[in-house]
Amino acid sequence: MQRAASPPFSFTSLSLRPPRRVGAAWCRAVDLPTFLVQCLNAVQYGLLLFLVASGLTLIFGIMGVINLAHGSFYMIGAYMAFALAPWFGDWFIAKLLVGVLLSAAFGFVLEWIFFSFLYQREHLQQVLMTYALILVFEEARSLLVGNDVHGVGTPDWLAGGFQLGGLMSYPWYRVFASLACIVVALGLYYVVNRTRLGMMIRAGASNRDMARGLGLNIKLLYRVVFAGGVALAALAGMIAAPLSSVYPGMGGSVLIICFVVVVIGGIGSITGALIASLLVGFVDTFGKVFFAEYSGVGVYLLMAIILVWRPEGLMRRA
Repeated sequence: MQRAASPPFSFTSLSLRPPRRVGAAWCRAVDLPTFLVQCLNAVQYGLLLFLVASGLTLIFGIMGVINLAHGSFYMIGAYMAFALAPWFGDWFIAKLLVGVLLSAAFGFVLEWIFFSFLYQREHLQQVLMTYALILVFEEARSLLVGNDVHGVGTPDWLAGGFQLGGLMSYPWYRVFASLACIVVALGLYYVVNRTRLGMMIRAGASNRDMARGLGLNIKLLYRVVFAGGVALAALAGMIAAPLSSVYPGMGGSVLIICFVVVVIGGIGSITGALIASLLVGFVDTFGKVFFAEYSGVGVYLLMAIILVWRPEGLMRRA
Protein backbone atom coordinates (compact mmCIF):
# COMPACT_ATOMS: atom_id res chain seq x y z
CA MET A 1 0.00 0.00 0.00
CA GLN A 2 1.47 3.32 -1.03
CA ARG A 3 1.04 6.46 1.02
CA ALA A 4 -0.87 9.24 -0.64
CA ALA A 5 0.67 12.03 1.40
CA SER A 6 3.24 11.94 4.18
CA PRO A 7 1.87 13.32 7.44
CA PRO A 8 3.77 16.06 9.22
CA PHE A 9 5.80 15.42 12.34
CA SER A 10 2.81 16.18 14.54
CA PHE A 11 0.46 14.13 16.64
CA THR A 12 -2.86 15.95 16.76
CA SER A 13 -5.09 13.25 15.36
CA LEU A 14 -7.52 13.68 18.24
CA SER A 15 -8.16 17.31 17.37
CA LEU A 16 -11.50 18.37 16.00
CA ARG A 17 -11.61 20.23 12.72
CA PRO A 18 -11.50 23.93 13.63
CA PRO A 19 -14.46 26.14 12.88
CA ARG A 20 -13.70 29.15 10.73
CA ARG A 21 -14.82 31.67 13.28
CA VAL A 22 -12.97 34.31 15.23
CA GLY A 23 -13.19 36.18 18.49
CA ALA A 24 -15.56 34.93 21.16
CA ALA A 25 -16.83 32.21 18.82
CA TRP A 26 -13.61 30.25 19.47
CA CYS A 27 -14.42 30.03 23.16
CA ARG A 28 -17.90 28.73 22.39
CA ALA A 29 -16.62 26.25 19.80
CA VAL A 30 -13.88 24.68 21.92
CA ASP A 31 -15.14 23.12 25.15
CA LEU A 32 -12.95 22.17 28.10
CA PRO A 33 -12.39 18.48 27.16
CA THR A 34 -11.32 19.47 23.64
CA PHE A 35 -8.98 22.10 25.06
CA LEU A 36 -7.45 19.57 27.44
CA VAL A 37 -6.92 17.09 24.61
CA GLN A 38 -5.12 19.72 22.59
CA CYS A 39 -2.94 20.63 25.59
CA LEU A 40 -2.02 16.96 26.09
CA ASN A 41 -1.29 16.61 22.38
CA ALA A 42 0.92 19.72 22.46
CA VAL A 43 2.89 18.51 25.49
CA GLN A 44 3.33 15.04 24.03
CA TYR A 45 4.43 16.43 20.66
CA GLY A 46 6.82 18.87 22.30
CA LEU A 47 8.40 16.23 24.54
CA LEU A 48 8.88 13.82 21.65
CA LEU A 49 10.36 16.61 19.59
CA PHE A 50 12.74 17.33 22.47
CA LEU A 51 14.18 13.82 22.26
CA VAL A 52 15.21 14.39 18.65
CA ALA A 53 16.29 18.01 19.11
CA SER A 54 18.35 17.31 22.23
CA GLY A 55 20.55 14.91 20.28
CA LEU A 56 20.92 17.45 17.50
CA THR A 57 21.81 20.29 19.86
CA LEU A 58 24.45 18.12 21.52
CA ILE A 59 26.05 17.25 18.19
CA PHE A 60 25.62 20.70 16.64
CA GLY A 61 26.36 22.80 19.71
CA ILE A 62 29.13 20.78 21.33
CA MET A 63 30.87 19.12 18.38
CA GLY A 64 30.28 21.91 15.88
CA VAL A 65 29.02 19.58 13.14
CA ILE A 66 26.02 20.51 11.00
CA ASN A 67 24.44 17.07 10.82
CA LEU A 68 21.75 16.98 8.15
CA ALA A 69 21.49 13.22 8.63
CA HIS A 70 20.04 13.56 12.13
CA GLY A 71 16.48 13.12 10.85
CA SER A 72 17.57 9.84 9.28
CA PHE A 73 18.42 8.51 12.76
CA TYR A 74 14.81 9.21 13.76
CA MET A 75 13.69 7.27 10.67
CA ILE A 76 16.04 4.40 11.51
CA GLY A 77 14.54 4.21 14.99
CA ALA A 78 11.01 4.02 13.59
CA TYR A 79 11.94 1.26 11.16
CA MET A 80 13.80 -0.51 13.96
CA ALA A 81 10.57 -0.54 15.98
CA PHE A 82 8.83 -2.12 12.99
CA ALA A 83 11.59 -4.70 12.45
CA LEU A 84 11.89 -5.68 16.14
CA ALA A 85 8.14 -5.94 16.75
CA PRO A 86 7.84 -9.65 15.75
CA TRP A 87 10.74 -10.55 18.05
CA PHE A 88 9.53 -8.82 21.21
CA GLY A 89 5.77 -8.84 20.90
CA ASP A 90 4.30 -7.18 23.98
CA TRP A 91 7.70 -6.61 25.60
CA PHE A 92 7.70 -3.00 24.50
CA ILE A 93 10.15 -1.63 27.08
CA ALA A 94 12.68 -4.35 26.22
CA LYS A 95 12.31 -3.46 22.55
CA LEU A 96 13.06 0.19 23.31
CA LEU A 97 16.14 -0.73 25.35
CA VAL A 98 17.50 -3.01 22.63
CA GLY A 99 16.83 -0.36 19.98
CA VAL A 100 18.65 2.30 22.02
CA LEU A 101 21.68 0.05 22.49
CA LEU A 102 21.81 -0.87 18.79
CA SER A 103 21.45 2.75 17.66
CA ALA A 104 24.10 3.94 20.15
CA ALA A 105 26.53 1.32 18.82
CA PHE A 106 25.69 2.36 15.27
CA GLY A 107 26.33 6.02 16.13
CA PHE A 108 29.64 5.15 17.80
CA VAL A 109 30.87 3.36 14.68
CA LEU A 110 29.48 6.03 12.35
CA GLU A 111 31.32 8.80 14.18
CA TRP A 112 34.54 6.81 14.06
CA ILE A 113 34.30 6.12 10.31
CA PHE A 114 32.88 9.42 9.02
CA PHE A 115 32.23 12.27 11.45
CA SER A 116 35.61 12.22 13.20
CA PHE A 117 37.13 13.70 10.03
CA LEU A 118 34.74 16.68 9.91
CA TYR A 119 35.54 18.65 13.04
CA GLN A 120 38.26 20.79 11.52
CA ARG A 121 36.63 21.15 8.11
CA GLU A 122 34.39 23.84 6.67
CA HIS A 123 30.65 23.69 7.20
CA LEU A 124 30.10 23.18 3.47
CA GLN A 125 31.99 19.88 3.58
CA GLN A 126 29.99 18.83 6.64
CA VAL A 127 26.73 19.60 4.85
CA LEU A 128 27.76 17.72 1.71
CA MET A 129 28.85 14.59 3.59
CA THR A 130 25.84 14.45 5.89
CA TYR A 131 23.50 15.02 2.93
CA ALA A 132 25.23 12.10 1.19
CA LEU A 133 24.48 9.99 4.27
CA ILE A 134 20.79 10.88 3.92
CA LEU A 135 20.83 9.46 0.39
CA VAL A 136 22.66 6.33 1.55
CA PHE A 137 20.21 5.72 4.41
CA GLU A 138 17.18 6.24 2.18
CA GLU A 139 18.51 3.85 -0.46
CA ALA A 140 19.38 1.27 2.18
CA ARG A 141 15.89 1.59 3.63
CA SER A 142 14.36 1.08 0.19
CA LEU A 143 16.45 -2.04 -0.45
CA LEU A 144 15.81 -3.59 2.96
CA VAL A 145 12.13 -2.89 3.62
CA GLY A 146 10.77 -1.38 0.41
CA ASN A 147 8.77 1.80 -0.03
CA ASP A 148 5.48 0.75 1.54
CA VAL A 149 3.94 2.31 4.60
CA HIS A 150 4.08 0.10 7.70
CA GLY A 151 2.08 0.26 10.88
CA VAL A 152 3.48 -0.52 14.31
CA GLY A 153 0.94 -1.68 16.88
CA THR A 154 0.79 -0.51 20.46
CA PRO A 155 1.32 -3.13 23.19
CA ASP A 156 -1.80 -4.64 24.70
CA TRP A 157 -1.08 -3.21 28.14
CA LEU A 158 -1.23 0.31 26.65
CA ALA A 159 -4.39 -0.25 24.61
CA GLY A 160 -7.45 1.90 25.14
CA GLY A 161 -7.63 5.24 26.89
CA PHE A 162 -9.28 7.26 29.64
CA GLN A 163 -12.30 9.49 29.42
CA LEU A 164 -12.03 13.25 28.99
CA GLY A 165 -15.56 14.55 29.10
CA GLY A 166 -18.59 12.87 27.62
CA LEU A 167 -17.57 11.14 24.37
CA MET A 168 -13.89 12.01 24.20
CA SER A 169 -11.07 9.73 25.38
CA TYR A 170 -7.29 10.03 25.37
CA PRO A 171 -5.08 7.01 24.50
CA TRP A 172 -2.91 5.52 27.21
CA TYR A 173 -0.08 5.11 24.74
CA ARG A 174 0.20 8.90 24.31
CA VAL A 175 0.42 9.21 28.09
CA PHE A 176 3.18 6.60 28.10
CA ALA A 177 5.02 8.45 25.32
CA SER A 178 4.93 11.69 27.33
CA LEU A 179 6.09 9.99 30.54
CA ALA A 180 8.90 8.17 28.73
CA CYS A 181 10.13 11.46 27.25
CA ILE A 182 10.00 13.12 30.69
CA VAL A 183 12.06 10.29 32.21
CA VAL A 184 14.66 10.58 29.44
CA ALA A 185 14.75 14.38 29.79
CA LEU A 186 15.36 14.11 33.55
CA GLY A 187 18.04 11.49 32.97
CA LEU A 188 19.72 13.65 30.36
CA TYR A 189 19.68 16.66 32.68
CA TYR A 190 21.23 14.57 35.46
CA VAL A 191 23.97 13.20 33.20
CA VAL A 192 24.91 16.61 31.79
CA ASN A 193 24.79 18.55 35.06
CA ARG A 194 25.52 16.04 37.84
CA THR A 195 27.98 13.44 36.53
CA ARG A 196 31.65 13.31 35.63
CA LEU A 197 30.74 12.57 32.02
CA GLY A 198 28.58 15.68 31.94
CA MET A 199 31.42 17.74 33.38
CA MET A 200 33.70 16.50 30.60
CA ILE A 201 31.04 17.27 28.00
CA ARG A 202 30.67 20.83 29.28
CA ALA A 203 34.43 21.28 29.39
CA GLY A 204 34.88 20.01 25.85
CA ALA A 205 32.07 22.23 24.65
CA SER A 206 33.42 25.43 26.23
CA ASN A 207 37.10 25.06 25.30
CA ARG A 208 38.24 22.05 23.34
CA ASP A 209 41.97 22.90 23.35
CA MET A 210 42.10 23.54 27.09
CA ALA A 211 40.24 20.29 27.81
CA ARG A 212 42.67 18.38 25.61
CA GLY A 213 45.59 20.04 27.40
CA LEU A 214 44.19 18.85 30.74
CA GLY A 215 44.31 15.25 29.50
CA LEU A 216 40.71 14.83 28.34
CA ASN A 217 40.27 12.36 25.48
CA ILE A 218 38.28 14.63 23.18
CA LYS A 219 37.99 12.03 20.42
CA LEU A 220 36.43 9.44 22.70
CA LEU A 221 34.22 12.07 24.34
CA TYR A 222 32.86 13.25 21.00
CA ARG A 223 32.28 9.65 19.96
CA VAL A 224 30.21 9.06 23.10
CA VAL A 225 28.26 12.32 22.59
CA PHE A 226 27.50 11.44 18.99
CA ALA A 227 26.38 7.93 19.94
CA GLY A 228 24.09 9.44 22.58
CA GLY A 229 22.61 11.87 20.07
CA VAL A 230 21.88 9.06 17.63
CA ALA A 231 20.32 6.96 20.40
CA LEU A 232 18.01 9.83 21.45
CA ALA A 233 16.80 10.38 17.87
CA ALA A 234 16.27 6.65 17.33
CA LEU A 235 14.39 6.35 20.64
CA ALA A 236 12.07 9.16 19.54
CA GLY A 237 11.45 7.33 16.28
CA MET A 238 10.65 4.08 18.08
CA ILE A 239 8.19 5.81 20.42
CA ALA A 240 6.57 7.73 17.57
CA ALA A 241 6.20 4.73 15.25
CA PRO A 242 2.82 3.55 16.65
CA LEU A 243 1.52 7.13 16.49
CA SER A 244 2.49 8.19 12.99
CA SER A 245 3.25 4.88 11.20
CA VAL A 246 6.53 4.18 9.40
CA TYR A 247 7.00 5.56 5.91
CA PRO A 248 9.76 6.64 3.48
CA GLY A 249 11.26 10.09 3.96
CA MET A 250 9.85 10.53 7.45
CA GLY A 251 13.10 12.04 8.70
CA GLY A 252 12.95 15.11 6.46
CA SER A 253 10.25 17.08 8.25
CA VAL A 254 11.72 16.08 11.62
CA LEU A 255 15.11 17.53 10.68
CA ILE A 256 13.66 20.92 9.69
CA ILE A 257 11.62 21.37 12.86
CA CYS A 258 14.56 20.19 15.00
CA PHE A 259 16.82 22.88 13.59
CA VAL A 260 14.07 25.39 14.42
CA VAL A 261 14.03 24.11 18.01
CA VAL A 262 17.83 24.30 18.30
CA VAL A 263 17.87 27.87 17.00
CA ILE A 264 15.01 28.99 19.26
CA GLY A 265 16.39 27.29 22.37
CA GLY A 266 20.00 28.33 21.85
CA ILE A 267 22.73 26.27 20.23
CA GLY A 268 24.18 23.77 22.69
CA SER A 269 21.54 24.29 25.41
CA ILE A 270 19.61 21.23 26.58
CA THR A 271 17.33 23.36 28.75
CA GLY A 272 16.69 25.70 25.84
CA ALA A 273 15.85 22.75 23.60
CA LEU A 274 13.24 21.56 26.11
CA ILE A 275 11.61 24.99 26.41
CA ALA A 276 11.68 25.54 22.66
CA SER A 277 10.23 22.08 21.97
CA LEU A 278 7.26 22.73 24.24
CA LEU A 279 6.73 26.18 22.70
CA VAL A 280 6.79 24.71 19.21
CA GLY A 281 4.43 21.94 20.33
CA PHE A 282 1.82 24.39 21.60
CA VAL A 283 2.16 26.80 18.66
CA ASP A 284 1.90 24.01 16.09
CA THR A 285 -0.96 22.15 17.81
CA PHE A 286 -3.17 25.14 18.52
CA GLY A 287 -2.25 26.70 15.20
CA LYS A 288 -3.76 23.68 13.46
CA VAL A 289 -6.90 24.07 15.58
CA PHE A 290 -7.54 27.80 15.17
CA PHE A 291 -5.54 28.80 12.07
CA ALA A 292 -5.57 25.68 9.92
CA GLU A 293 -4.85 27.58 6.71
CA TYR A 294 -1.81 29.34 8.17
CA SER A 295 -0.59 26.75 10.67
CA GLY A 296 2.58 26.04 8.71
CA VAL A 297 3.77 29.61 9.26
CA GLY A 298 3.27 29.74 13.03
CA VAL A 299 6.41 27.91 14.10
CA TYR A 300 8.66 29.96 11.82
CA LEU A 301 6.97 33.18 12.90
CA LEU A 302 7.73 32.17 16.50
CA MET A 303 11.37 31.61 15.58
CA ALA A 304 11.59 35.01 13.88
CA ILE A 305 10.08 36.82 16.88
CA ILE A 306 12.43 35.11 19.35
CA LEU A 307 15.51 35.77 17.23
CA VAL A 308 14.62 39.46 16.97
CA TRP A 309 14.26 39.56 20.76
CA ARG A 310 17.20 37.26 21.62
CA PRO A 311 19.50 36.54 18.63
CA GLU A 312 21.41 33.90 20.63
CA GLY A 313 18.21 31.98 21.45
CA LEU A 314 16.32 31.57 24.70
CA MET A 315 19.20 29.98 26.61
CA ARG A 316 22.93 29.79 26.33
CA ARG A 317 24.84 26.55 26.60
CA ALA A 318 23.51 24.37 29.43
